[in-house]
Amino acid sequence: MDLTHGSALVTGGASGLGLATVNRLVERGVPTTIVDLPSSAGAEVAEQLGDLATFSPADVRDEAAVDAALDVTTGRAPLRALVHCAGRGGTVRLVNKDGSAGDYDLYRELVDINLVGTFNVLRLAATRMAANEPVDGERGACVLTASVAAWEGQIGQIPYASAKAGVVGMTLVAARDLSRSLIRVCSIAPGIFDTPILARFSDEIRDGLAKQVPHPARLGRPEEFASTALHVIDNPMLNGETIRLDGAIRMAPR
Repeated sequence: MDLTHGSALVTGGASGLGLATVNRLVERGVPTTIVDLPSSAGAEVAEQLGDLATFSPADVRDEAAVDAALDVTTGRAPLRALVHCAGRGGTVRLVNKDGSAGDYDLYRELVDINLVGTFNVLRLAATRMAANEPVDGERGACVLTASVAAWEGQIGQIPYASAKAGVVGMTLVAARDLSRSLIRVCSIAPGIFDTPILARFSDEIRDGLAKQVPHPARLGRPEEFASTALHVIDNPMLNGETIRLDGAIRMAPR
């Protein structure tokens, strides 16, 4: 997808994988809208990056807020690229240690954010892209974020694994559905990446996680996710695919 005269929208763009993607897009000269929660550092990030970056606060489940962010984006240039990184984790066991049932409300909330939020952003962004004039036979490209937990979720990850498996299942169907509109859809399934979520853990825990990766035996770097996302956008034959970006890791049960 040629972004020369287009714009991009990145959810979860204030930190981690999303921020690295925003940086790459801005370096390329693409007007980019950062979508993240109002409590995030999105405004500060946009200010630091200059005129090409704009912050539009939104919860990805909020139709009106996402639509407002898309208005900001298309007000600068036609939306040609979506990179959806927003999401959150959380622990839910089926049966708790005290014998009580797992937290139903938290399960629903995490699936709502990670899966339903993905559908919401994708449908609204694709609607904008479908109105674009084609460029080299394309109107837009969408990159979703799955996870290796879709296949090898660890104990306690049941809501996150359920949601990310849903994103994997969504990918091919969405690509087929949007093919008539000349819009591509792929997902990236990261392994263990060095993001703010891991920053709260000790160096010992982080080193232990890094050693689980066969090669390279380290945590993934957000810049490597961003590089993959930009390659998906650039390569017109990548469509309907979920790409594992994990150094060949296969997660243990815990």
